Amino acid sequence: MPSPLVVTIILNTSRRDDTLACLASLIEGKYENHKIIVLDNASTDGSIAAIQTQYPNVEILELSENEGYAGNNNVGIEAALAYGADWVFVLNEDTILAPDCISKLVAVGESDPQIGIVGPMVYHHNEPDAIQSAGGALTRYWEGYHIAENEPDTGQLADPCEVDWIHGCGIMLRGTAVSQVGMLDTRFFYYWEETEWSIRIKKAGWRIIHVPDAKLWHKGVQRDYQPSPNITYYNTRNRLLALSKHNAPFHVRLHAWAQIARTLTSWTIKPKWRHMRDHRSSLWQGASDYLRKRWGIRPS
Repeated sequence: MPSPLVVTIILNTSRRDDTLACLASLIEGKYENHKIIVLDNASTDGSIAAIQTQYPNVEILELSENEGYAGNNNVGIEAALAYGADWVFVLNEDTILAPDCISKLVAVGESDPQIGIVGPMVYHHNEPDAIQSAGGALTRYWEGYHIAENEPDTGQLADPCEVDWIHGCGIMLRGTAVSQVGMLDTRFFYYWEETEWSIRIKKAGWRIIHVPDAKLWHKGVQRDYQPSPNITYYNTRNRLLALSKHNAPFHVRLHAWAQIARTLTSWTIKPKWRHMRDHRSSLWQGASDYLRKRWGIRPS
């Protein structure tokens, strides 16, 4: 009996070298029933030609317009489902996988038909033994955080365990779960989209499992990572959107708005936060755009 079909989707936007390195780690992997699709977002660095030359068996889908992490990946997810994927692996181009990462994820996923999402142990690429994410959790106020973030891996998380969400740099979903609940919500464009997806899938009765033995290294976020004003914008707007979409309790929404008000006030009147003026503007715009129902890419 053949192993379940895994279709991996990689979104590339002029990140040729990172994408080639990611593909190299996938090709070296031990999982056989595996198809790879690269979604190219109008790259200008010769990505398409380089991928075609080095990895002719990798399918490339050229995107006609930029719909963000959510909309762009949906093109690949739709293609994966059309191929009959048992598992759809949405993967960042700036990741490197251990050779047995996919087989470890699939083994845990196939152990229980109610598992809808599995995710790897994500490490900092520049600190290979430091955990970036051991799955995600939500506080009582629906604030997302990464479990064991920046901790050294000492084997403290040895067994697969249930979590609230999975880091979007490498998230594997059962095809039937995606068919049931739908793809990524394009309104989010970027940020919070994988968290909302996980919430939606969990509410539909599926389990979300973090698999520590499946290892992945992510370049995009480091220990000293400082979010840009754009992140402040999308985090503000999209968290509010997720809360309303899933009918979060009143105290959760009240806390979110109180937090926004406190932060805006602090960044406005306290001299020590003068360097946060761009973030203050982004925070205000994110809250305002939520109220206006202005979704997608951030207006300039």
